[in-house]
Amino acid sequence: MNKKQIFIFICLTAVCLLVGGCGQKKKDMVSKKGFFFDTMISVSILCEEQEQHVLDEAFAKCAEYEDIFSRTKENSELYRLNHRTESEAVVSEDLYALLSCAKEYYEVTGGRFDISVAPLSDLWDFKNEDPKVPAEEEIKKTLEKVGYSRVHLEAGDKVKFDDPNTMLDLGALAKGYIADRLKEYLVSEGIESGYINLGGNVLTIGEKEDGSPWEIGIQKPFAERNEIVAYVDAAGSSVVSSGIYERYFEADGELYYHVLDPETGYPVETDLAQVTILSKSSLEGDALSTSCLILGYEKGRKLIENTAGVEAVFVRKDGKVEATDGVELKGDGKD
Repeated sequence: MNKKQIFIFICLTAVCLLVGGCGQKKKDMVSKKGFFFDTMISVSILCEEQEQHVLDEAFAKCAEYEDIFSRTKENSELYRLNHRTESEAVVSEDLYALLSCAKEYYEVTGGRFDISVAPLSDLWDFKNEDPKVPAEEEIKKTLEKVGYSRVHLEAGDKVKFDDPNTMLDLGALAKGYIADRLKEYLVSEGIESGYINLGGNVLTIGEKEDGSPWEIGIQKPFAERNEIVAYVDAAGSSVVSSGIYERYFEADGELYYHVLDPETGYPVETDLAQVTILSKSSLEGDALSTSCLILGYEKGRKLIENTAGVEAVFVRKDGKVEATDGVELKGDGKD
């Protein structure tokens, strides 16, 4: 399901110390890791010993969401929707929410953000150990199955398909939605400090123990893990990155990456290597990071500047780092 496997470095200075809760009960920064959504994820919270059970519940929720949004897991809700036998289906509230979000950004980007590219993704098969450029004839034939305008959402929970061949992929949105839901749950259980890292989607809760904001490192495109271009502060907010280096291969001296253009069937032509979105909602960050990557720097920056409460860091293919006015970059990227 997932197409994002970006490593985001989280500065944990002074986080792993014991904390006195109102001078009585001490709290620890406790973490749990697991493999969901095709990537390693982790959740860390500052809590008392008797509160640690919320981590188990958070991971149980991850399993539940994977059973909804996975495109490859048989019997998941999305799998059943993609293998429907009728033109109309009733879907869950969670799935409907993502289909609605996808429709919004399909319109915002003029059809460039299109979750119906699933058949194209299968054709290119970037997960293959030896991927190859498909034949042009195959690409043209597969493009006939693409077009989110053929999917209609009716008020409530109904989805109608004009084309029986339409298949959907929510990899560009699911982790953002899940991160938001996990944070809602943890906060409802009284957690005031921590972070959720879903491999490219980092959502923080409150501040660090010492009252300072979490520092999130933005990975340098095509570099080794832990090599960053800059840090950004994130107190109770979301940091989401999308990049052309997440999945790619090289053939005959040309780079082919997994972000596909629903108009041409080939990887999108963009001057960006990576986009990082700072926002309150991780779902919004997911949608905007991919949209900007597809649109390119000029149109992507304009989209961010016209979206309230959102900032962005753009890394161009030539390595130049650009940020919107509300972002304070720390480290190498500040220059």
